[in-house]
Amino acid sequence: MAGQQERSRGGRRRASHSMESVLAEAVALLDEAGAPALTFRALAQRLGGGVASIYWYVASKDELLDRATDHVMAAALADIEALPHSDDPIDDLRAMALTLFDTIVKRPWLGAYFMRNTDVQGNALRVYERLGEQTLRLDLTARQRFHAVSAVVGVVVGSAVDLGQEPPQEILDGAVNREEFLGRYAAAWRELDSADFPFVHEIIDEFDGHDDIDQFRAALDLTLTGLRLQAEA
Repeated sequence: MAGQQERSRGGRRRASHSMESVLAEAVALLDEAGAPALTFRALAQRLGGGVASIYWYVASKDELLDRATDHVMAAALADIEALPHSDDPIDDLRAMALTLFDTIVKRPWLGAYFMRNTDVQGNALRVYERLGEQTLRLDLTARQRFHAVSAVVGVVVGSAVDLGQEPPQEILDGAVNREEFLGRYAAAWRELDSADFPFVHEIIDEFDGHDDIDQFRAALDLTLTGLRLQAEA
């Protein structure tokens, strides 16, 4: 009967919740407080069962983290596959990279587990494949394609994790806003000797109040511009 626990061959009762519900609650815990909050005990409490019931679905916390990551990546893959295609593989690669970035920046914990175990993370592997397929449309060697996708993934994941970090406590407390926080560092940098820190003095005004998303997009465009030049060489 639906809702009842299934009896296993050995007489044990199988938990009434499903893999889908286990992963959905695991993702919710990760979103709320990150990987340290995801314990079997906390997950079992949310699901309304015992800790042993989780072991019907995963063998360890590492497997749970990998499966939770892939659970989220399923939606990212669907979004990427729904993107329109153009005649320019670099433009298509940019659109895919931005979609992946939007997924990870909302969930910084994803960056630590993305592509960690592709035996479990089939959706993540397909995202990687879709990115790589755009490089198949360019005149590159296999090594250049591998390096290109690695560079794009590195920029996307690294930037998303960095931007998704929790702000300093004084910003969370409301003592200062982001602009005031950056302005404090900018003011200190302006006091540095320009002979010792010529670059810092050159970019202070750009740093002061800069837009993080704009900074990420610039890094991505630099990477893709280099890829285009390589393919056209």
